Amino acid sequence: MSTGTSDILAPEQEPVELARFREQWKAEVRERQSATSGVQTQPVPGASTAAERIIPAARSDASAKTATITNTLSASPSRGPATHVVAGAPAVTTHASHGHSHLSPSLAHAVEVYRKAVFHEQHSQLDEALRLYRQAFRLDANVDRAYFIEEQRTHERSAAQPPSHRKAPSTVSADEVTRDAQKLELHKDSKDKSIVTSGFLAQVLKNFSENLVFQPENEKEGLPINLIPDELVLQILRILDYTTIERFAAVSRKARVLSLDSAIWRDFVHLAYKPPQIADNESVTNIVELYSSDYRRAYIEHPRLRMDGVYIAVCHYMRMGSSENPWVNVTHLITYHRYLRFFPNGQVLSLLANEEWQPQTVIPMLKPSLRMKGFYIGNWSLSGSTVYITNLVEKHLSHAHATTEPQRNRYFFQMTLALRSRPLGRWNKLDFIGYDSVNVEDGEAVPLPLRNERSFWFSKVKSWPGY
Repeated sequence: MSTGTSDILAPEQEPVELARFREQWKAEVRERQSATSGVQTQPVPGASTAAERIIPAARSDASAKTATITNTLSASPSRGPATHVVAGAPAVTTHASHGHSHLSPSLAHAVEVYRKAVFHEQHSQLDEALRLYRQAFRLDANVDRAYFIEEQRTHERSAAQPPSHRKAPSTVSADEVTRDAQKLELHKDSKDKSIVTSGFLAQVLKNFSENLVFQPENEKEGLPINLIPDELVLQILRILDYTTIERFAAVSRKARVLSLDSAIWRDFVHLAYKPPQIADNESVTNIVELYSSDYRRAYIEHPRLRMDGVYIAVCHYMRMGSSENPWVNVTHLITYHRYLRFFPNGQVLSLLANEEWQPQTVIPMLKPSLRMKGFYIGNWSLSGSTVYITNLVEKHLSHAHATTEPQRNRYFFQMTLALRSRPLGRWNKLDFIGYDSVNVEDGEAVPLPLRNERSFWFSKVKSWPGY
């Protein structure tokens, strides 16, 4: 047998110190086994230090074992503290008296850092969470196990708490009450006019000073608009359209506050929201109350069809053509437009035109007196964000020398559309929900295919009134 560092010594040739270490190690193993069976033990003093002093390799073998956590907390809290044994790691002892856990100061600090890291990870703040995780593990290598034990014990204490000591769930929390109170903010100017704002805009106005003025670009020069009383500026704003008012509000803080006067937006709301924009039995006051009595917010967020322009849908489909060459396939791209113009009296105009009629030619002609193929006149109503168009009847071409009466229509059409706003407040998009052909005699509705139909997008016409 060759002699070297890897030779195995016979039992009688072992050093006395190595034999003593083996016995100490066996005693420590037996104590740990008894601890896992529910008997609390204390580690043998000097065993681990002897292991580190005699054979460092034996410590690496012991640390390579799978770490296990054993909670030996008894059912009765009067039996003393619970000992959590972690193989290969220092024991973590927690005391269950009075519902509190007592960790060493360094481990308690590491657990707190670890808890913050978990919070940041749950809120998708991964960079901060990773930094805190690293800090926690530098403070204590077993912080994750200690955190798990603490959370488990907290959950057990809350579950074991008597029902009489638990707080009764409240239907309205304090945070909800605070949020509801912050939804409505009332600001008053120098006179009897009031400005009602809600939501994020109300929070922004809190940071504005009370004495606002228009600021000139050059501080050495004056600004004539500051000489005009606010009441006169408000009267000027009331004769403008809402787009111009919002552009003026973007000039300065003073302009923003003036543009929020309730009288301005009350006029817009009462002009826009009346039948058929709303139901006959629906009140404008009830609509405004849905938006915390904020007229401006109601005008922006409540659905409404726009009258100051036309909704246009550009549609395409492919049609196969004929060719004299059998090796060549001819395909035609067909483009057509659909137009919808709404009137305040509940009348709607619908026109289907091919690509020969471009929008710049059709829009000036789109009036009730128009007579051309594909032109229909019907009625519309709005319920929530759904538009119902009914009784779309085609208007035939009129002939000056016609001797017979025009033929009666056998069918009329009806549409169901979804009103959208992109972005908020524009109400500039209509999506098809249904398109039916209705028999006049029996009222049978036959759905028409919508494969080639596209959404309507609003195009403003400056010469058309909005109400």
